[in-house]
Amino acid sequence: MAERSFAKEVQQLRIGAGQEFRGEGILALTKALLQCGVGYVGGYQGAPISHLMDVLADGEEILSELGVHFEASANEAAAGATLAASVHYPIRGAVAWKSTVGTNVASDALANLASGGVTGGALIVVGEDYGEGSSIMQERSHAFAMKSQIWLLDPRPNLESIVKAVEDGFELSEASNTPVMLQVRIRACHVHGRFIAKDNQRPKMTVAEALENPRRDSARVVLPPAAFAHEHEKVDRRWPAAVDFVRERKLNERFGPEDGRVGIVLQGGMYNGVLRALQLLGLADVYGESRIPLYVLNVTYPLVDDEFLAFCAGKDAVLVVEEGQPNYLEQAFGAMLHNADSPTRLRGKDPFPKAGEYTGQVMLDGIRAFLRDHAAEMLSDQDRAPNRSQDAVPAEELAAAVPPRPPGFCTGCPERPIFAAMKLVEKDLGEHHIAGDIGCHLFASLPPFNMGATTMGYGLGPASASAFNVPAGKRSISIIGDGGFWHNGLNSSIGGAVFNKSNGLVVVVDNNYTAATGGQDILSSRASNASRSTKHPIANAIRGMGVDWVRQIDRTYDVPKMRATMKEALTTDAPGLKVIVASSECMLNRQRREKPQRAEAVKDGKRIVQPRFGVDEDVCTGDHACIRLSGCPSLSVKRLDDPLRDDPVAAIDESCVGCGNCGEVADAAVLCPSFYRADVVHNPNAFDRFLHRLRSRLIGALQGRRARGRLDFSGMPARAG
Repeated sequence: MAERSFAKEVQQLRIGAGQEFRGEGILALTKALLQCGVGYVGGYQGAPISHLMDVLADGEEILSELGVHFEASANEAAAGATLAASVHYPIRGAVAWKSTVGTNVASDALANLASGGVTGGALIVVGEDYGEGSSIMQERSHAFAMKSQIWLLDPRPNLESIVKAVEDGFELSEASNTPVMLQVRIRACHVHGRFIAKDNQRPKMTVAEALENPRRDSARVVLPPAAFAHEHEKVDRRWPAAVDFVRERKLNERFGPEDGRVGIVLQGGMYNGVLRALQLLGLADVYGESRIPLYVLNVTYPLVDDEFLAFCAGKDAVLVVEEGQPNYLEQAFGAMLHNADSPTRLRGKDPFPKAGEYTGQVMLDGIRAFLRDHAAEMLSDQDRAPNRSQDAVPAEELAAAVPPRPPGFCTGCPERPIFAAMKLVEKDLGEHHIAGDIGCHLFASLPPFNMGATTMGYGLGPASASAFNVPAGKRSISIIGDGGFWHNGLNSSIGGAVFNKSNGLVVVVDNNYTAATGGQDILSSRASNASRSTKHPIANAIRGMGVDWVRQIDRTYDVPKMRATMKEALTTDAPGLKVIVASSECMLNRQRREKPQRAEAVKDGKRIVQPRFGVDEDVCTGDHACIRLSGCPSLSVKRLDDPLRDDPVAAIDESCVGCGNCGEVADAAVLCPSFYRADVVHNPNAFDRFLHRLRSRLIGALQGRRARGRLDFSGMPARAG
């Protein structure tokens, strides 16, 4: 169950030539694939590509009508290998994944694909996730494109440019027999706009037709001596063919005046940011007309030397707007100017910061600094003044005033009690080395749990603990999610641990979906899926790999059971790997499914009971141990009006989903019994009303009795001063 359904929006994929398409960037990208006659599509989810995979899944019926095969791949390596269908056959294929982590996983397949080359167009859509808000390490796809000689497109972030880039990408791939990467940043994936559609095209050859008519060319197989020939083919034929195609089709664009003392060269994806900065400086209007010459690189690899040198002719200085490190474009352009003995000065990472995302403020400051040095007459008196950007509040002042807010588990997350139990086990057995993994469970490395020392890759949690497979007084603990388990963890982590006779503990966090990427189904999902095979238990796969000590826990909120099972795993004399499969459905997905059903049932007059939890203020001691063992966003503190109690007490707000973790933790840790459960009954029946009246009378009687037993000082005379 994905976090968002595109069932309604995908109907726009059916519109034909001349009709206006409106929607999101990822939807437009899918429409472009169909207009280009794509034969097959694969990929693996991950921001900002997750929604693209969801669109493809929701539009699978439309794809199949055109003879297009769609496959949700096991991982990015499997997706990259799918493009083998374009090596010998004139079939256009596309795959998608989150970069750069996805490209790293797919690197073996891509390197072989780029070496042998392709016959049909092969397009790799990489969702670039760069900047302060990114969930991955800060790297660029550009390096991989250069290393493997894969051409890299970086279109301007609007729907027309994205659709044209898909068309150009397939044609460039076919013209040069080389796979092509199409890089789309988060803002490009989710930008909204419009374009005039074309008719969808059936593939010129479907994968079914290729299966009936097999072809092969041993020269395309990456084996010596062919592999050596491939390298010469890349440099001597494919690269020149690509450069000619980019030049002749004018894939890179020029905006603004033809001449000028200065100019700006920019990645296509940076176009909106550059134009906005120029508008704020009074050097561009709201329609995109720039007073400064712009050379927009919709193709960032390969570069076209004569295009760049022609742009620089007659200019005193040129600024390269290139996000990220290393500065590949700046280095290449610097070499071009040097070899041509050009007097034009090249600027790039000096007016701009050497690393980090080019946000609006960064872009404005960098372009202003460049113009101040080389074309100050184009700036207003105010913008010519130094240090104008220092009007903003310094980051250190903000940090002192605003408390840090690290990311954490969602309200009711079934993974929280796993780490609460682990914290309690460490209280008994001492601290352990805990290896983390990619996924929601990585939040446990942050407060309040502070557990987890490393993360090496998706599905590699147990593998990253393999160096600790030595005799010692303690065992290593490693975490892996169900998404990472099926991604590559079954072999890399579980299989490797079995083969090397590991004695450590592996906790498989099974929340029924690849929850961290949006809730897509996987092999072990409990829900039925009409087009995928689900309901394959993780525990069965683990036993099949040769693990004897396997424990299945089907309710992670049972903290005492989680605690006892972990303690057993860390102290048992049983040899070999110990694995606990801790299963409970992702609360976000559960709420997405149950909330509409519950609302509909209440509307229809059906009796619905919703559990809610609270804290008895009279019982709570205010030591907040419960918060330190939970960290739930719905669990907070509040101050009482009682002047005799200075410390704030625990409180549960309206976002509580009634998972029960608070009470379970309080019980397992032997904390104060201040938590209570209250059932909210919608559309109560006659028995519910009778119980409510009975309870109200009983509680009222007890409250009255308590009030009569209190000392009353209200009638005492006031004491003289």
